[in-house]
Amino acid sequence: MNYILNKTDFRRAKLLVVFCLLAGLVSAQMPENGIPAPTNNNANQCPCIMPDNSVVFQVKAPNAQKVQIDLRKKYDMEKGADGVWSVRTEPIEPGFHYYFLVIDDVPVADPASQSFYGTGKMTSAIDIPEKGVGFYEIKDVPHGALSSKYYYSEYTKSWRHLFVYTPPGYDKNTREKYPVVYIQHGGGEDETGWAVQGKTDIILDNLIAEGKAKPMIVVISNGNVRAPGGAFGGYSSQGMAPFKEEMTKNIVPFIDVNYRTLTDAKNRAICGLSMGGGQSFYVGLESPEFFGSVGVFSSGLFGGIRTSGTGFDAEKEIPGLLSESEKFNKNLDLFYISCGEQDMRIEHTKKAVKTMRENGLDVEFNSFPGDHEWQVWRKSLHDFASRVFQ
Repeated sequence: MNYILNKTDFRRAKLLVVFCLLAGLVSAQMPENGIPAPTNNNANQCPCIMPDNSVVFQVKAPNAQKVQIDLRKKYDMEKGADGVWSVRTEPIEPGFHYYFLVIDDVPVADPASQSFYGTGKMTSAIDIPEKGVGFYEIKDVPHGALSSKYYYSEYTKSWRHLFVYTPPGYDKNTREKYPVVYIQHGGGEDETGWAVQGKTDIILDNLIAEGKAKPMIVVISNGNVRAPGGAFGGYSSQGMAPFKEEMTKNIVPFIDVNYRTLTDAKNRAICGLSMGGGQSFYVGLESPEFFGSVGVFSSGLFGGIRTSGTGFDAEKEIPGLLSESEKFNKNLDLFYISCGEQDMRIEHTKKAVKTMRENGLDVEFNSFPGDHEWQVWRKSLHDFASRVFQ
């Protein structure tokens, strides 16, 4: 969802947000059988998740003329006598969903919920728990550390930011070296995506504690890289070249110098979601001297975003990928692809995987219930991390 505000709309939006904050969030009674969403700023207020996974939203805006919730689908809210607007949605799929509060046609962040960078701007979101799925919940297990780091990029001539996950015991086992996964976010996101929405550290903590994944370092970098003086590239080797330069010439060396890493390709992997999946596909497959494992989650590279007259041609994109598949099989310990089962990319992805396999390329494929959203990507990371470096 993209919104462009002129100056008048922007001032109006700011006033509306300030109004909502000053008016106070809703103090209405919690709906019977409802539970507060884990993404709420106040656990005693709505948004409230109902037993059927419908959601009750409330906001106090007595002077507003129209209030809606935009949750990919717009829901009109009804105004009560106390100035509180309310709506109950239809059942929502479990997982993480961005949304906007729309007051008199101006979309703003809902002060009742936490905001996340994920639609090219700070956006409200609601995280609906999935019953029986606890791999991304904090548990009583040894915990690693997620550190915020800055490094200087000789390519962009600027300071850039990334996060580094180090596994439990990293600071005690000072002689041990670790394999590294470099994981990339999608379009409209940045390095906070996998650190916050993706719950990378919690997923790895639980997998390692269960003995389902090797202790590893995970690097979460900002994939928004443009050539000096140029624009961001597209889904092609040339378009991904700036990111490849940044990853191989700046990020990997920075990590190898500052952390106890195993520096051979066999112990280095790259993966990512959507745009980051495309980056991983090109950079990982074109750089066997750097990466021995590649993961592609929900990428539009294979199709499903826009109509293409020729479709995806794996041999054209990565010369030799089909005609010399044995060479790639030898270089790759793991080539992993995943997609959501309700994602418009799913059939295109399955077709691409089928063609690769028919040409002898070893591909591990998995799909998960869900659309183009974080619950699918959390499961993709969980699956990929349990397979890599084994």
